[in-house]
Amino acid sequence: MQAQAAETPDREALILLTERDGGLSPRTIAYAELDRSARALAAVLRRHVEPGDRVLIADPSRERFVIGFLACLYAGAVAVPVAPPGGRGHHDDRIAGIVKEAAAVCVLTSTDEAAEVSQLLARTGHGGVVCLLSDGPAAAAPAAGDPEPWQPFVPEPDTVAYLQYTSGSTRDPRGVTVTHRGLLANQRAVQEALGTRPGIRMGGWLPLHHDMGLVGQLLHALWLGGTAVLMSPAAFVKRPANWLEAISRYGLTASGGPDFAYELCVRRVNDSQLAALDLSRWEVAVNGGEPIDPATLTAFAERFAPAGLRPGSLAPCYGLAEATLLVSGTRTAPPAATRTFDVAALEAGRLSDPDGPGRTLVHCGPAASAELRIVDPETRRELPDRRIGEIWVRGESVGPGYWARPAETAAAFDCRIEGGGGGYLRTGDLGALDDGLLYITGRLKDMIVIAGRNLYPQDLERTAQQVSGLFGAATAFAVPGARERVVIVQELRARSRYDIDLAALATAVQQRLSEEYEIRTAGVLLVRPGTVRRTTSGKVERAAMRRLFLRGELTPLHQRIEPEVELLLATGRQR
Repeated sequence: MQAQAAETPDREALILLTERDGGLSPRTIAYAELDRSARALAAVLRRHVEPGDRVLIADPSRERFVIGFLACLYAGAVAVPVAPPGGRGHHDDRIAGIVKEAAAVCVLTSTDEAAEVSQLLARTGHGGVVCLLSDGPAAAAPAAGDPEPWQPFVPEPDTVAYLQYTSGSTRDPRGVTVTHRGLLANQRAVQEALGTRPGIRMGGWLPLHHDMGLVGQLLHALWLGGTAVLMSPAAFVKRPANWLEAISRYGLTASGGPDFAYELCVRRVNDSQLAALDLSRWEVAVNGGEPIDPATLTAFAERFAPAGLRPGSLAPCYGLAEATLLVSGTRTAPPAATRTFDVAALEAGRLSDPDGPGRTLVHCGPAASAELRIVDPETRRELPDRRIGEIWVRGESVGPGYWARPAETAAAFDCRIEGGGGGYLRTGDLGALDDGLLYITGRLKDMIVIAGRNLYPQDLERTAQQVSGLFGAATAFAVPGARERVVIVQELRARSRYDIDLAALATAVQQRLSEEYEIRTAGVLLVRPGTVRRTTSGKVERAAMRRLFLRGELTPLHQRIEPEVELLLATGRQR
């Protein structure tokens, strides 16, 4: 940042797109202005924190978030990005838990949010944590040419840069420690894997408190001396065409999001919007952050080919916060990215060419500047090609562990392969290698085991969603008992629940799952839009949905549940 501000002060660092008058209005911030603003706020921070102190960044403004994050780096504070308070109980509880675990000294927020943040801190027993206003007069950037009051902190490679709190899809959120060494190593890995170039224009709509938005869209652009074009997640969800129009209008060469974002564009970008797009400069369309549906890749490539999208620009990727961001990925066309394997072999833990029913998987490319191994999670022995096991990763991008959680750090980081080397991260994800390409098959903790068969919830969810065009998001999970039983919670799309035979739809879901997977579904719940919880990156929070179901806290429009599960729910309510 300092080098760019000195060498190319007038170059665009940020283009921030804000909804206004039915469109997106841009605000441009040059490198020199961004640097001055970060220095001014860092000077304020240094009056309240010491190097190494943790500072929460809870600001809905993308401009102030970026300035706040850089100010923490300049001051030597450890940035802790979080979503701003939203009045939702579980979200506010998450922020309070992060404040406690990180032992945060202060929270950077805006004048508009300060009262809500202060009240949240007070009612959760953290009233002593200081709220600093990122838009207050003391934080205003000095004019160009004004004398510098101090010089930024100079970190060592292993100095902690920030804490990335995981989305908690399958376990409680915890803070991944990201060092300067790890952050820079992953920036190099992204560049090598995806072919990004200095001076790039890239960006998107992903939340900046999430690793894909922070590392992949903001920091990667700044690291390359390029321009980050950023819009809010709400602007994308409200009108998916906003994302593609920004790529078209500002000539972005790299952008991306989870699989559901591409599916949303296929479904909601109309013909007139499509006709106005020019996607010919979009070289890297990253798809990652959740399981990738092969049908989505194909549908997106076909739908937007008339707008100049090149099929080879699609980039299925795999990564996780514990490795800073990217682990594997490459640009590829949909036909080359997919392969069909035998379903029975997959359930037995192998990749095999079809000899009966098949399931198509998307590969996430080769390892990106990291060592990647497939390991039997029980024996910890490395498995050969085409055997499904847990994905283990080793390299400079892997962080030193979870903040203030030594036991969990020891269980996941610096693990040793039996008869092999140490220093590996256990990802908790399942997959297999075939000719150096990584195929993700599921999550170790999400996997449902029935009659000795491994069933992946994302497969069940996709199958359920295909039953009706009225269906939106879904989640599948197992409930306890003498044997695991599958429950499906399926959303109906908005304005689609009237004059519909809900009982017939629930029966159709059960029949489809029975036909395709030879299982009996113990529960089908049809629910209102927005019921299925997702993380900020779009991942379904299956563990949270399972807890809500077992506690009887879901309110379905219609449900079909077996008596044994009804008894289980009754017991849960009594507790």
